[in-house]
Amino acid sequence: MHSKFFTFYFLLFTSYFLLATGGIKDRVVAFVDNTAITLSELEERYAKTAEVSPGITRDEVLNTMVNRLLLLREAKKMRLEAPSEDELLKEYIDLKIRAFIKIKEEELIDFYKEHISDFHGRRFEDVREGIEDYLIEKELNERLKIHISELRGKAYIKIQLNPNNQIQNPNPK
Repeated sequence: MHSKFFTFYFLLFTSYFLLATGGIKDRVVAFVDNTAITLSELEERYAKTAEVSPGITRDEVLNTMVNRLLLLREAKKMRLEAPSEDELLKEYIDLKIRAFIKIKEEELIDFYKEHISDFHGRRFEDVREGIEDYLIEKELNERLKIHISELRGKAYIKIQLNPNNQIQNPNPK
């Protein structure tokens, strides 16, 4: 009983101290089931992403972070292992989606015929592999969108936005 009393008051005092001294500098901008995404995590990812995609919005980055968390959770459920999260995601997507994509020869030929001017006189045999890679990636992206939509439908996702649909920085400078 004594330890619960002490713990309660310690947490209460610590919370008061942090609030009174301005010690809390971050806030949660989204929840994905029991995982939080903080403003500082979003800002860090946004800064990195904006370097290579200057037109991207914070909302788009946040949605990408949510999707990534959902996919990583599924990969871990499958007990996949990899040296990095990026490699884990690639392995998951390869096993769960890419392995089931098959492009028929007729589809390759049809694509070649429909886009023959883009190949500048190159023979089908010379561009076949590139066409197949393109069609596989296109199908992968379509199936991945569907898969993510299904995962989002099964998850609890709460994104905390202001009325203008923008994530507000609680500590403007």
